[in-house]
Amino acid sequence: TGEEWAAMLCVSRTAFRECIKVLAGKGLIEARPKTGTRVRPMEMWNHLDPDVLAWRFDAGSDEDARELFELRRVVEPAAAEFAASRATPEQVAELEHAYRDMAEVADDSQLFEAPDLRFHQLILRMTGNKLVHALAALIETALTTSFRLTSDNPAGQRHSLPLHRAIVDAIAAADPATARAATLALLESAEADVHDAATARATRARSARTR
Repeated sequence: TGEEWAAMLCVSRTAFRECIKVLAGKGLIEARPKTGTRVRPMEMWNHLDPDVLAWRFDAGSDEDARELFELRRVVEPAAAEFAASRATPEQVAELEHAYRDMAEVADDSQLFEAPDLRFHQLILRMTGNKLVHALAALIETALTTSFRLTSDNPAGQRHSLPLHRAIVDAIAAADPATARAATLALLESAEADVHDAATARATRARSARTR
């Protein structure tokens, strides 16, 4: 029962009920009278929920990384295309500012994360589509997960600056096709970085086991 679980977890019954409500809202469990509370099959989870995304990708498997970048390819190139045809001069200036902030800390992957996140979220807002802008939480999870997978890159993120610069220039020039292509190129490079970082970690792990 809920009372027994609350006692086992050393929490109040109210806190336990609230937790059940949150998990049910994310599609992870279902609670029904008489049948009780059950974990739902993974395919029925709300995979677009930011928390579920973060929990799922925490392990950083190859399959999860692939799906992560497929999600980004669906959203971000189209957003950049719309942004190139709809952005205001003020928004372009804001994007330029985010780019300059990225350039200042490009040798430190951890410091690079905040301005890069702002850069990509700005592009979503520049579409002028409130539904697309609402996807910012998903992109935040995708980006932070990407950075977590590549955070041990000693070279930092300076190599990605020309790719980001190409996106800025295409949006500033109101060139939707080039903005889309530049975003796809950036995502392909980022996915390659994730793959390389994962391979390096696996190699280090194998070496540690053989010592």
